[in-house]
Amino acid sequence: MDSSQRVRAILSFVQAADAGSFAAGARALGISSAAVGKNIAGLEKSLGVRLMNRTTRSLKLTDEGEAFLRQARVALEALDLAVDAVISQRAAPTGSVRISTSAGFGREQLAPLLPNLLIKYPGLAVEVDFDDRVIDLIHDGYDIALRGGRVADSSLISRTVCQFRLVLVASPSYLQTFGIPRKPDELMKHRLLTRRFLGGRISPWNFLADDASLTTLNTDSAVMTMSSPETLTQMAVAGAGIAEVGVHHAWKYLRTGELKLLLLSSHHPGSFEMTLQYPHRALVAPRVRVTIDYLLEAFANMHELHVPLSELSPYQA
Repeated sequence: MDSSQRVRAILSFVQAADAGSFAAGARALGISSAAVGKNIAGLEKSLGVRLMNRTTRSLKLTDEGEAFLRQARVALEALDLAVDAVISQRAAPTGSVRISTSAGFGREQLAPLLPNLLIKYPGLAVEVDFDDRVIDLIHDGYDIALRGGRVADSSLISRTVCQFRLVLVASPSYLQTFGIPRKPDELMKHRLLTRRFLGGRISPWNFLADDASLTTLNTDSAVMTMSSPETLTQMAVAGAGIAEVGVHHAWKYLRTGELKLLLLSSHHPGSFEMTLQYPHRALVAPRVRVTIDYLLEAFANMHELHVPLSELSPYQA
């Protein structure tokens, strides 16, 4: 069976399976019922398995037929998307794009990019959910998710947006009142502001010892614990204590002098990252592809997400 015959046979099989009979499948394809039967018989012979059991009144897929139908639909979707991809070279992409993102990153980094996205692609509509919980991207019907950390899911493609660097910060007014810690163990004498993840785990404060080993500070005595890193940053600005936050949260306050960095050389920055994820498919719809490309380029040019260590040194207390 050559390629063109195989495609006709697969179309006949899918239409007959969806419609429930050869006759109904034939009407959908505009060919005779006999032609549909011949195409499916040829496909079964080529594969060496029976795909469906049929009588004069009905047809029922075999287990092999059910499995083949799922894969055939993926292949046909890929063909449709290939056509859309070619058409998109001549016409602007259209349609709705659903995005899931955390509240903080969505508000501070994603939202400012959306107006220009819609100006560049006026045929797009964007729906964004700001939600810190981990969602099932495919089951919940999202096209794109922006997530902190790595999520192991073979059905998703992950593109790194940035590496998050954690830093310790405090306001000048706090440091003037309580002093500047010069060693990690001096932090135990200070008012600590910690973050709790949604699962209940407290974000650890890690430090590099002289022998390059990693030590963790006990922060059980923290005076304030919050799940929102953005609010935690604001509390540090207000002089409530010392907080561990991402550079992207603290950057604008460091530049204005409202926050100072502490223990930059010994504090471990962590290994967190922000990723852009989307379903693993043979082809990505043009509306989703242009949105992904636009966001990745815009995030790459967002300085607060990529501040090098050399730029942080001047902001130490």
